[in-house]
Amino acid sequence: MPRTAPPWETTREMLIKAEDTTDPKHGHNPSERPAEEYIRYGVINLDKPAGPTSHEVAAWTKKIMHLTRIGHGGTLDPKVTGVLPVTLEDSTKVVQALLHSGKEYVCVMKLHGDVKEEPVKGVLREFEDLIYQRPPLRSSVKRQIRTRRIYYNEFIELDGRNVLFKVGCEGGTYIRKLCYDIGEILGVGAHMQELRRTRAGPFTENTGDRVRLHDVAYWFSEWQEQKDPKILHKFIQPMETALALVPKIVVRDSAVDALCHGANLTAPGILSAETGIQKDSMIAILTLKGEAVALAKALLPTEELLDLKHGTVATLQRVVMPRGTYPKVWKTGNAK
Repeated sequence: MPRTAPPWETTREMLIKAEDTTDPKHGHNPSERPAEEYIRYGVINLDKPAGPTSHEVAAWTKKIMHLTRIGHGGTLDPKVTGVLPVTLEDSTKVVQALLHSGKEYVCVMKLHGDVKEEPVKGVLREFEDLIYQRPPLRSSVKRQIRTRRIYYNEFIELDGRNVLFKVGCEGGTYIRKLCYDIGEILGVGAHMQELRRTRAGPFTENTGDRVRLHDVAYWFSEWQEQKDPKILHKFIQPMETALALVPKIVVRDSAVDALCHGANLTAPGILSAETGIQKDSMIAILTLKGEAVALAKALLPTEELLDLKHGTVATLQRVVMPRGTYPKVWKTGNAK
């Protein structure tokens, strides 16, 4: 049976429904926002060190940058290192998108007995696709059985009783529990020895935008002194980066403010949509400039919503853009 492809291996094409232009007087290209806005709608691809919790790392970032709000894309245990997307100020509204974008880890699993390479490879393959998991005792969520999808368990090396492997999985998968279960099937027992997260949705450890806490402190201090917007680009990315793996719909300028006031997306407002949108799936609604307006739930697949002339195509889940960014051109129910 072919494996389920992880979100980062999915390719999409933008299909055009209608043509329109955008007014340069309203909004900004995400990478060209004024400095204060760039921070407010920014995200940092942070490399978490071993020792502190994810919440502590986020709190330190908040203190360094004098922020009022901060979030992060997926909790890591204190000893675990790696990719921790940190969302700044209003970009915390897109954190939920990262939960649907998958994770990747490199793990050292310690076997409690001697096992040959082939049985280890075979059991790793058994734990691909949908698996059942009960969160461990030390978890922060309710301990009830739930399903999670493992996209791949890629064997790398066996050194004595140490197994090095790479796992791609849905958010909320407990690798510590995965190691325990693999050990049970092998009949010798096992535990997670070391773990590093190498990907969280579109953010990876192999890109030049990955920074450490001391980089954040240094570059933010430099920006405070020089006020050069280019300095911010050295460690902050637009929040739209976090939506890279979420299917997108682009809307007219005239539809934006109504969406910002909580109106659901209707067919006339759509200019284009990406392939692969499924009914009830999460989508991101963007302007023609590429700005995130809202996260929504699609009511129709791509082909049907592009053919629709009237009616609701998506219900809003989280508005990201503030009201008034684009002019109001819609009428209220009391208008005459």
